Amino acid sequence: MKKIIIGIAPQQAIRARALAVARGDHQPRATEPKIWFTSMRSLAEVLSDENLALLRVIREQKPESLRQLAEFTGRAASNLSRTLKTMERYGLVEMRRQLRTVRPVVTVSEFVIKAA
Repeated sequence: MKKIIIGIAPQQAIRARALAVARGDHQPRATEPKIWFTSMRSLAEVLSDENLALLRVIREQKPESLRQLAEFTGRAASNLSRTLKTMERYGLVEMRRQLRTVRPVVTVSEFVIKAA
């Protein structure tokens, strides 16, 4: 697992940075955020207390499937699926497919938040 740097900046700034990187005008440093949110509110929705607890359960219990994770947490599998897809999009979890099941794996152990 790794430490991930999260940035918070207005959408225009995020877009301008992405375009500068694509043009080769900006070379991102290792200390720069890899994940960007447009507000503290949007960050708080993804890293809510409930979702942080979910990450902890996945890391500690190592469920073999979404069904088993649902049993561990008491949450509906459909709810977990939506939440985990969002977390996967931000690189916080990885959904590993094994035959007919999907196994969630936490990929991040620490968060550093930088507000621009």
